[in-house]
Amino acid sequence: MKVLVVGSGGREHALAWGLARSPQVDEVVAAPGNAGIAGVARLERVAADDLDGQVALAGREHPDLVVVGPEAPLVAGLADRLRAGGHRVFGPSGAAARIEGSKSFAKEVMARRGVPTARAGAFDDAGKAVAFLDELGGIGVVKADGLAAGKGVTVATDRASAVAAIEECLAGAFGEAGRVVLVEELLEGPEVSLFGVTDGNGNCVLLDAAADHKRIGDGDTGPNTGGMGAYSPVPTLDAETATLVLDTVIAPVVDELRPYVGVLFVGLMLTADGPKVLEFNCRFGDPETQVLVPRMPYDLFSLFEACARGWLPDATGHAGFDEGAAVTVVLASGGYPGGYETGVPIEGLTEASSVAGATVFHAGTARSGDTVVTAGGRVLAVSGTAATIDDARAVAYRAADRITFEGKTYRRDIGAHAGSRGRSSRDR
Repeated sequence: MKVLVVGSGGREHALAWGLARSPQVDEVVAAPGNAGIAGVARLERVAADDLDGQVALAGREHPDLVVVGPEAPLVAGLADRLRAGGHRVFGPSGAAARIEGSKSFAKEVMARRGVPTARAGAFDDAGKAVAFLDELGGIGVVKADGLAAGKGVTVATDRASAVAAIEECLAGAFGEAGRVVLVEELLEGPEVSLFGVTDGNGNCVLLDAAADHKRIGDGDTGPNTGGMGAYSPVPTLDAETATLVLDTVIAPVVDELRPYVGVLFVGLMLTADGPKVLEFNCRFGDPETQVLVPRMPYDLFSLFEACARGWLPDATGHAGFDEGAAVTVVLASGGYPGGYETGVPIEGLTEASSVAGATVFHAGTARSGDTVVTAGGRVLAVSGTAATIDDARAVAYRAADRITFEGKTYRRDIGAHAGSRGRSSRDR
């Protein structure tokens, strides 16, 4: 079997790595891929958001399955165009991907289906948005309505910063994504990410949960990022609550968006009043995928193909996770999430990969001759697997410390408090 993976980040490296391990898969092709993905796949220089190029590539390669990693091409309708060309695709239609593409649309879906979530309002006028903020007590979460590349969210614990975030968003800081701003009630409690896959016929399989660390600095300080690390499993989420979320959140939303094929990522706050939805994503998370895939004891290709074929019940026996744990530490460029330098040589990759239980997933890397260099803000995601979160942390940091590049920055506390507390709304 041949699989085409669309994308170039750490998430896509983890997916390509997992798919390449399947005994059913003869070849993985990645477009455009990165320096690390080249170790498990053949690369084709087609940008993920080049829909014409991706469709043409699939026409040339005739893959048995296409896995679309990033959200932007899904929201733009890449899966629809590929299916129209006769390809099997793991990824939702453009209409279904609106669950991530528009936060206000997601709120409408949740309202129709009775899904518990924070009180919120969507506005294109700053004055009205501020008036609603005052109804919430002058604090809240301010979000650009559309896709903002992991940014566009401000957790404002005082009125001044909330008003500034509203004005910044509507002034064009996030382009088209910020033409509408969502102002949301600030929830409190542990924050977790839960993942389910579905086959377009309403059948869902619950995967495991992960928790990420969004802020750049130790102790959850500094600005938000695309994610500085993650761990799985999440001790604050028990099996009973996960099943409740499957039945009351994932299943009804998938039914509302049917036919929905692919993964539905649910960002949850475990409040004193029960789990409430913060957001939906139409794709796997990054860096959550880098802790989920190494813990999957079943054949990733079989699960994804079952979804693409509409045969998910046939694969449910393969779903589930082992009893171990995984922790991922993101190594970022100096200056991230602000400006940063690229083209910086990276050393120690072989030494890091030789650590037992460690896997180095590339996010923003490229090749310059024989040298791997930085090519993004989040450069690498170093994952450790072990029996416990503490042991997995030790593996991940042991490997991360063997990698060097000028300006390297990373958090030292990923998963450190997993056993004693979860993530709170103030960490987002």
